[in-house]
Amino acid sequence: MFTLPPLPYAENALEPVISANTLSFHYGKHHKAYVDNLNKLTTGTEYESMPLEKIIRDTAGKADKVGIFNNAAQVWNHTFFWNCLRSGAGGKPSGRIAQMIDSDLGGYDNFKKEFANACVTQFGSGWGWLVADGGKLRIMKTPNAENPLSKGQTALLTIDVWEHAYYLDYQNRRPDFVNAVIDKLLNWSFAAENLGRA
Repeated sequence: MFTLPPLPYAENALEPVISANTLSFHYGKHHKAYVDNLNKLTTGTEYESMPLEKIIRDTAGKADKVGIFNNAAQVWNHTFFWNCLRSGAGGKPSGRIAQMIDSDLGGYDNFKKEFANACVTQFGSGWGWLVADGGKLRIMKTPNAENPLSKGQTALLTIDVWEHAYYLDYQNRRPDFVNAVIDKLLNWSFAAENLGRA
């Protein structure tokens, strides 16, 4: 059985950027529903005891496995997203990841502009990502449940831009949500850990 992993902080820890009300619905209803659906879809199949990453890679792009892919990827994406956020974080990173942002993405200010743009211009539901790909950093966006795992890339950070991630707090102001997360919540320590595994 897949289980809903605990949040790495209290539901009110990300206020005022993300309210406890939003986090309660997003984590307790949406994320939990993906876990519950994945259990229903995989019970009695080869996938029921497989790691999420392997399920995602195995089912990506297969029309007959789209339900399993969508729910597995959304369980993974949300668990990853919660770890991308931390109270009192955000702003410019330091160390190796900062050097790579300078060399690969034209510096922090350009990274912030391009990352925000990827998140804001993702049409409909989806995700903005900072990834390591072939030894370099890249910014990308994916629709719906898609993520970098099935493309052979290493995810470093993500921002969820499905409407349920921000609508209770920001209504239709997705850019305000994205910029507040970048400036105040992005967990660069987590990104550096992921880069170390790339």
